[in-house]
Amino acid sequence: MNRLTIYLLALGVFFTGTAELVVGGILPVIADDLEISIALAGQLITTFSLAFAIGTPILVTLTSRMERKKVLVSSLVIFILGCFVSFASSNFSILMVARIILGISAGLFNVVALSSAVKLVSANKMGSAIGVIALGFGSAMALGVPIGIAIASWWSWQGVYAVLGVLSLLVMLGLIRLLPQIEGDAPVPFKQQFTVLRSPTIVSGFFASFFLCMSNSIMLTYLTPFFETILHLNTSGVGLMMLVLGVVGVIGSRLGGSGVDAWGTVRMISLSFLVSFGALAFLPMFTAILPIGLVLLTIWMMFIFMAAPGINSYFIQQAPQSSNFILGLNTSIIHLGMAIGAGLGGILVNSASTVLYHPWAASGTIALGLAAAIVSFSIRKRNYSETA
Repeated sequence: MNRLTIYLLALGVFFTGTAELVVGGILPVIADDLEISIALAGQLITTFSLAFAIGTPILVTLTSRMERKKVLVSSLVIFILGCFVSFASSNFSILMVARIILGISAGLFNVVALSSAVKLVSANKMGSAIGVIALGFGSAMALGVPIGIAIASWWSWQGVYAVLGVLSLLVMLGLIRLLPQIEGDAPVPFKQQFTVLRSPTIVSGFFASFFLCMSNSIMLTYLTPFFETILHLNTSGVGLMMLVLGVVGVIGSRLGGSGVDAWGTVRMISLSFLVSFGALAFLPMFTAILPIGLVLLTIWMMFIFMAAPGINSYFIQQAPQSSNFILGLNTSIIHLGMAIGAGLGGILVNSASTVLYHPWAASGTIALGLAAAIVSFSIRKRNYSETA
């Protein structure tokens, strides 16, 4: 029963992730329908990210003591409301409000789903549980976005949110029936929760997460131009590779969770960062050989998704009494890294007039993340030695 419940939580993450990511795929449709520019429509993505980044740690902290089932169901109620406000949106202002509602509810649901999944399994299965939840978000990119684009073409962009709202309602009803009672975090005072930020182990871990997401964003934001102008793929080839990379990301999430259970968080994080760095560093040298270039990109995609279960498990291990608070902060850091990475990628393409060098910029950034992770591991090891 717990396994079924975890997959139901992952399905909820899939729908909330699709609500976030699908806008990038249907941005021109939204812009045409609302008679606004692509640049202004792009602010819908920024608004969601800001609502997610700012609202999540606040709401997670305020609800940390509440029973988890109530929080998950309540967050889905708000998310469903946001979906139907999006469906009813007839102008840009209303849609912006809907994006704020979606951002804060999705952030709360994702964090609480992650920490709840961990509590539904034994300690030696924590990585696998986190991997299943991460699989939900990976599936949103691989399947949710293409399906959303198809619905927008067949019906309308508003129809995407009608479908998401109805399906999320079914997930909510399933959770009401299947999810057992799960206690919230221990009653730790609000100020005391912030004391975890005094831990160099956690702070350096945050830097590792930040640089990883910045590196990912440098590449992912400009991946289509890289396929088209550097690897010279046609439109159908780009679409096929996006699907392949999405599926590989889903597989990576699952393997990353199993790897955490088998080899531990430190080894999985180190391996994921190191292989990702190597794939990106070699990529610009092999762009003239299409098969090798595609293989390197596939390896990179798999290992960046393998890193997520390790990072989340690592944070839970360091501060189990404040896991929701720490995971909430990490989601904010993830979105901050994505925003800065996209900006740096834009600066690079403007200055170099090519996306050829984006893999090197991304590899340099992930090297900083690996350095931060090594610092965190070293501090943790030293602290354990002193305690012993």
